[in-house]
Amino acid sequence: MEEKMGRRERKKMLSRQAILAAAVEQFSHKGFKETSVADIMNAADLGIGTFYNYFQSKEEILVQLMQEMVREVATELKELRAQNRPARDLLEAGCRITAAFLDKNRYVLPLFLSAADHSGLPEGSDKQTKVLSPGFKVIFERILREGQEKGEVRSDVPAELIAEMFHSIYQAAAFSKLNISFQENVAMKTRLLLDGIRAECANV
Repeated sequence: MEEKMGRRERKKMLSRQAILAAAVEQFSHKGFKETSVADIMNAADLGIGTFYNYFQSKEEILVQLMQEMVREVATELKELRAQNRPARDLLEAGCRITAAFLDKNRYVLPLFLSAADHSGLPEGSDKQTKVLSPGFKVIFERILREGQEKGEVRSDVPAELIAEMFHSIYQAAAFSKLNISFQENVAMKTRLLLDGIRAECANV
């Protein structure tokens, strides 16, 4: 009985992975709006009804991808924390990983940006974005607060406000007309923001 349950769970896991992989492929090729659930399931070689055993909507898949990004950021930051790296290094690493992920998965960018503005949410995805937004911001707010406590980050500005500024970097880079890549644009804006939140800047 346990062996049968094991096989069933493995099959469910493989089906879910197939749907996610097919969704990434279709979103990349056709764009999020133009991709239908049928397109995803055809690419996954599974029946359309199977989709709803794992996901409620296309938006939920985007949220899953965003949570994957948050996990990637958290994993690398955990390693840097173990090395006792300063807040600046942690923030720069978090921004770099996020920029690389969003650049590779551009169809996720609108949902990422709308996490800070519920008025831009896709219909029916308000609850999903509320799940997403804290995952990203909590990581940055924690680093900023720790940096303030250690005297590495200026404390005359709330950590929540600075975290919002980091979030806005990606929107500014996405709509930039400069002849530089998205990741380079984010990196340059990140360095400027990091310079501006150094503790010694509070007395300038």
